[in-house]
Amino acid sequence: MMPVKALTTREVYQQLRDAAMGTRSLMLLGTPSGSGLQQVEIDGWLLTLEVTEGSPTRCRTCRCPLGREGSFESWLRTDPVSLLSGWEHAQIERLLGEAAAERPGLDQVRGQSPDSQ
Repeated sequence: MMPVKALTTREVYQQLRDAAMGTRSLMLLGTPSGSGLQQVEIDGWLLTLEVTEGSPTRCRTCRCPLGREGSFESWLRTDPVSLLSGWEHAQIERLLGEAAAERPGLDQVRGQSPDSQ
């Protein structure tokens, strides 16, 4: 059995880019940790982002729907967030802010507005 290949920086960056472009949905999972870590889901991809003052600064870990994983250490210190253009970064920041503002609690159902629950 062959070892599972770790996710590359580019594969994770592509998910963030697609979310920024609006072709994939971004959803917050849980609440931010005291150290600023926020879990997000982008169409089945689970990412742990470091967020400082509402802005993503680094992606710590990622797991794709097929179970492959990647982490800051496996990306040789090249972080997927650092590959985002200024505009893409601003869009991710906006999406994180909107998701946090619209979410009434941890039990929000995807696709429903807070008023429809």
